[in-house]
Amino acid sequence: MIRPPQVSHIGSRPDQHDANSIASTHERIPRARHPGRLRRQAGRIVTTLLAAGFTTLSLSAPASEPTSENNERLARALRRYPAADADDDGVLTAAEAKDHMAKVKVGKAARTNTPTPGGTAAREAGKGSRTEAEPASAGAKVPTFADVAYGPHANQKLDFWQAKADRPAPLVVFIHGGGFVGGDKSKARSLSALPLSLEHGVHFASINYRFRTELPIQEVLRDSARAIQFLRSKAGEWNIDKSRIAAYGGSAGAGTSLWLAFHDDLADPDGGDPVARESTRLAAAGSISGQFSYDVLQWEEVLGPEAMRFGPQKPEFAGFYGLKAYDDLLSDEGRRIRADVDLRGHISKDDPPVYLSSAHPGGPFESRNDVNHHPLHMEVIKKRCDEVGAPAVLDLPKAAEGARMIRPDDAAIRFLLDKLGVKLVEK
Repeated sequence: MIRPPQVSHIGSRPDQHDANSIASTHERIPRARHPGRLRRQAGRIVTTLLAAGFTTLSLSAPASEPTSENNERLARALRRYPAADADDDGVLTAAEAKDHMAKVKVGKAARTNTPTPGGTAAREAGKGSRTEAEPASAGAKVPTFADVAYGPHANQKLDFWQAKADRPAPLVVFIHGGGFVGGDKSKARSLSALPLSLEHGVHFASINYRFRTELPIQEVLRDSARAIQFLRSKAGEWNIDKSRIAAYGGSAGAGTSLWLAFHDDLADPDGGDPVARESTRLAAAGSISGQFSYDVLQWEEVLGPEAMRFGPQKPEFAGFYGLKAYDDLLSDEGRRIRADVDLRGHISKDDPPVYLSSAHPGGPFESRNDVNHHPLHMEVIKKRCDEVGAPAVLDLPKAAEGARMIRPDDAAIRFLLDKLGVKLVEK
């Protein structure tokens, strides 16, 4: 969502980081199989998290809750260790970082104190086997096609994992979060959705896009639309079923997925660009902690004036849309732009089924994270879908005491696969 003004000048901009180097970092670390390398890997993670100040950040003042959206060190940690984002909403909180650090320490201690049977020879012989530190999805981490450009900008790239299929297969597209100012497509490599899709013969893609530090929101959203069109243009070459493409993500990626699901088709069937002639419509979409609209003038009406004490402020509004002054939002151009990015306003009966969830617990608004990711956003979308007859499932799970809540990412991908006509095989 709208980036807090107080951090807009801190450090290098997220879009200045090389996506290739970030991706290669994520490829290198999980491959360590030798116990010594595993210990060093765990040590690097702990050191990084400690350096980010996760043991000293105070969580007792929710109004100033540090997250990757307002804290540069948390943002950097999220890029390096996407698995630390436990609820997959595209935002790393200090609490999630501390939990991740604790898990890494426990794993490190267990490996240090557990001798390897057979000593060094056995360790060397077992280099090719999977260890506890290597995720079950390790075989799917390397894309079939990596860093494929769908546009001229360095951020207009995607990764594509091709499933084994005898006929054109469905495709799930992951759109990362990060407040439209950060994040990276490599996040997909830590998700259960990737191996689950491939195991069921469904292709998987993860996209990068330009950030709001360079473009207004309406253009940022169109990068994802262009990526969908590009993937459709590759249908013959990559064995994709054009009629069965779904998208989902967390936070900014969630809102983008819903925008694609509800927006009229952006295809230009008579244009000279063959990619632009492809459809931008989806067969299904999933939203984890997304927003109900990017017309921020509606937020106070829905969330309430108390919430907006922590939300985006008027001085931020114009720049969000590439306009110069607040009054420009009320001009004909301003109204047109706000209507274009109003997810709720685009909902119609012929839209595809959507899965709506939130990793946020709800309750009072005490921080910008509360404002951006409160379940009220998804409740508003569900209400509008019901009003017009559009198919939507609202899933705001509350774990019973002692029970384990299903991760939103797991529930979202199962919903999407079902809507793509894929029968899940339970193991």
